Amino acid sequence: MVDSLKKPGFDEIRPGIKVPAKETILTPRFYTTDFDEMEKMDISVNEDELRAILEEFRADYNRHHFVRDAEFEQSWDHIDGEKRRLFVEFLERSCTAEFSGFLLYKELGRRLKNKSPLLAECFNLMSRDEARHAGFLNKAMSDFKLSLDLGFLTKSRKYTFFKPKFIFYATYLSEKIGYWRYITIYRHLEAHPEDRIYPIFRFFENWCQDENRHGDFFDAIMQAQPQFLNDWKARLWCRFFLLSVFATMYLNDLQRSGFYEAIGLNARDYDIEVIKKTNDTAGRVFPVILDVENPEFIERLDQSAALNTKLAAISESQAPAPVKLLQKLPLILGIAGHMVKLYLMKPINQASLVGTVR
Repeated sequence: MVDSLKKPGFDEIRPGIKVPAKETILTPRFYTTDFDEMEKMDISVNEDELRAILEEFRADYNRHHFVRDAEFEQSWDHIDGEKRRLFVEFLERSCTAEFSGFLLYKELGRRLKNKSPLLAECFNLMSRDEARHAGFLNKAMSDFKLSLDLGFLTKSRKYTFFKPKFIFYATYLSEKIGYWRYITIYRHLEAHPEDRIYPIFRFFENWCQDENRHGDFFDAIMQAQPQFLNDWKARLWCRFFLLSVFATMYLNDLQRSGFYEAIGLNARDYDIEVIKKTNDTAGRVFPVILDVENPEFIERLDQSAALNTKLAAISESQAPAPVKLLQKLPLILGIAGHMVKLYLMKPINQASLVGTVR
């Protein structure tokens, strides 16, 4: 089998080591924050719940879970062409997102060790989980003759600075949407084992429980910091982060719908289900959630996805850079217009549920 079939369209830093995907507004981001502000947080109002979550982390239910078995030990060259490219992209994006979480949580654990040992231990144990996930995904990439140099990724990626409250909004949603993504795929493939084209999907049930526990931790922190939830600015920011997470997933997945087709899923239907489940879950802590049941919500996401597909086609074209820019501009403005209108849609008020320590 020719090498181009094994590694379609991927540049390599050195043999077998993939050049990381180009950073765009839709790729997984690496974060840093104001560690001094984080050290000063008072968590006493919800310390009992945080200690209970810490015990869950210490129990380490998945310590023996991420072990490759005999099913991995075979050739995967039958997954080829475009399907192979999309599958490698899925593994890379997932690995990058998990590794991003590892780096952030590890640094928070180190910085908070002396001022807040409870939070520091929680962050260190979450970084343990994320490292396992990233390593498992990177090893899966090697079955397709490629892997990521995570050390190179650490040094080469740009880091986005968020204040602590924004870190909490973003990581909470990242963990909860990760739960719903993994469990939805797992349940589909449990019902349709003929679509499980690669063994990594068997691990998703336990895997997503790590994501769920991490999300519960950030839920508990925000419940301990009511100033992050109870004013008008929080309402605006929660809407912004919900829309950002949903739109990013939707545009990415519809652009790569072939991957979902390969495992028997319709990307659009899958994303709509994940959005609705994540939105409902966020309503347990956020003061507002989005009206995702309004037909206009999905209609505008569909229109944005169509424009994004055209953007991708322009990027792949051979036109000169200035011409590409002129071609892209109306599409970018169109997507921005849809996002503004989605943001301005009347949200669903959850204020009566916020600020109550469960």
